[in-house]
Amino acid sequence: MRQSKLFTKTFKEAPKDEVSINAQLLIRGGFVDKVMAGVYTYLPLGLRVLNKIKNIIREEIDAVGGQEILMPALSPKENWEKTGRWAGLDVLFKLEGAGGKEYALGASHEEIVTPLVQKYAASYKDFPVCVYQIQDKFRNEPRAKSGLLRGREFSMKDMYSFHSNEEDLDRYYNQVIKAYFNIYNRCGLGSITHLVFSSGGTFSRYSHEFQTLAEDGEDTIYLCQACGVGVNKEIISEQQSCPECGGKDLKEKKSIEVGNIFKLKTKYSEAFDYEFTDEDGNRRTVLMGCYGIGPSRVMGSMVEVYHDKNGIIWPESVAPFAAHLVSLCKNGAQIKQADDIYESLLRKKIDVLYDDRLEISAGQKFADSDLFGIPKRIIVSPKTLERRSVEIKNRGEEKTILLKINNL
Repeated sequence: MRQSKLFTKTFKEAPKDEVSINAQLLIRGGFVDKVMAGVYTYLPLGLRVLNKIKNIIREEIDAVGGQEILMPALSPKENWEKTGRWAGLDVLFKLEGAGGKEYALGASHEEIVTPLVQKYAASYKDFPVCVYQIQDKFRNEPRAKSGLLRGREFSMKDMYSFHSNEEDLDRYYNQVIKAYFNIYNRCGLGSITHLVFSSGGTFSRYSHEFQTLAEDGEDTIYLCQACGVGVNKEIISEQQSCPECGGKDLKEKKSIEVGNIFKLKTKYSEAFDYEFTDEDGNRRTVLMGCYGIGPSRVMGSMVEVYHDKNGIIWPESVAPFAAHLVSLCKNGAQIKQADDIYESLLRKKIDVLYDDRLEISAGQKFADSDLFGIPKRIIVSPKTLERRSVEIKNRGEEKTILLKINNL
């Protein structure tokens, strides 16, 4: 893509009402645009990052048997009344349509997915079933803050599994834990992301979160120094040792939640009278699990973790482009050579952003390149062309190398 055709621009200063690092850098770099508190438009660069994260999630969830669907964002009041969440969920956006009929915008989708699967899976032979979607969620957060980390509209992969017995639910639950770590590893967060025990609420004694260590994280966890499993601050008073290995050495850390999973068991299946026929012909209640991971939240977390004073440093797997070709050429023949390099990279299927702008200074081009955080910068200048070379620099490193164009 030619940068001269990119309709967005970079900004030297971040909006004064944005205090989080991810919001400041993403807005300055032209990745997102703030519409209002907790609501953002994803611009071309930002959408490329978000879609790469989503595709990693899809691949790993498909690998553990998830089947992708797409449920409506708008849902009827009566479904939420059956589960008690019409009155009980304080962040639910409610609206009234024609004829006084009331609806909710999806904060989560248990109220839709449970009766959906109920139509198709009624025998023990039909289980397990696992369906997921990647869709925007809506939550009326009283204090939408922290950029992409806490929004009123945000991207979510929510998955729901249905089982005929506890053993199968446990088996699949552990399988998803492994899949989630595969996702974080591929996104570049694996080494600093930990499984954390949290309150299970009305579902079970514990649920599990995935927390990424970050100096400015909004959560506090206590990390076991023996096995790496954590305990959320909200349950540390009742859990003085590691619930995984029993270790007593728990260190306080700041972190960002990047995923959570729950064993819902029969909470929602009972609300919809969802039963199946077992091998002996008896009627039994279906067991459920729920697995959430927010692509937009993962994106914001990466910026919180991977940045320096000059801008973002994207992991290669999710960067908007693999390379940033920066031309400092001014005359026609040199510009033609820079264009030829760009075209050759495209022919080799290299995902490249080409800064072909003529009126912008070299200093501004380099500043924009640092802000974008694209992993590799390729500089073409009159000086490098004299040596039939380009200069290559990795984002986040000072060292540069000179490489012959023929070897690029």
